[in-house]
Amino acid sequence: MLGRRWPAGIAGLLLLCFGVGASIGDDTPAASTTQVLVFGDSLSAAYKLPVSEGWVALLRERLEARAPGRFDVTNASASGETTSGGITRLPEVLETGDYDWVLLELGANDGLRGLPLNVIEANLQTLIDRAEAHGAEVVLLGIMLPTNYGPAYADPFAAMYARLIDENDLPGLSFLLEGAADDRDSMLDDGLHPNAEGQKQVLENVWEVVAPLWGLSDRPETDQ
Repeated sequence: MLGRRWPAGIAGLLLLCFGVGASIGDDTPAASTTQVLVFGDSLSAAYKLPVSEGWVALLRERLEARAPGRFDVTNASASGETTSGGITRLPEVLETGDYDWVLLELGANDGLRGLPLNVIEANLQTLIDRAEAHGAEVVLLGIMLPTNYGPAYADPFAAMYARLIDENDLPGLSFLLEGAADDRDSMLDDGLHPNAEGQKQVLENVWEVVAPLWGLSDRPETDQ
């Protein structure tokens, strides 16, 4: 039947039935938006900076530039948050959206308080399990403690994140602040939080992990 012309009367009837200008594929669902939740502490809450200068806002901007309309990023990070506080808060936060991904960044405040490592690790595992039970995939963003905490505590603290990433088969980072923490020009005076320049480095660290997961190009926005 290819190439056959419809009689004018039948063609008009088809237009009435299917709508003027209708075409095959009009009822194909549009690609759904990927919902991303960032759940962390002050390291993800733009501590002492305008929210727009934090790495989460920078991630949101880059995603919109690379893939307009494809991603929706919610930042539910709270300064001072601990893993136990996160366990209390996460279920309610997860109910606010149908999240496809959870970028989990917690544990730093537990470590700074010297809490038992087995407790911190168990709490992080609970957070991972709850996010996955909600149907989200987890990216674990690890942290390291300042050197003055001593290797007896700081070394196994850092190893905890690598172990959780390995045992849960997760994408992630062993150290969120890689490339910033050891650069004074990238940190606030407290030596714990990245400044505006450091936030840019944190973005690059996170981007290196999530870009391949989300099928995004490494090309700069101007190439798009």
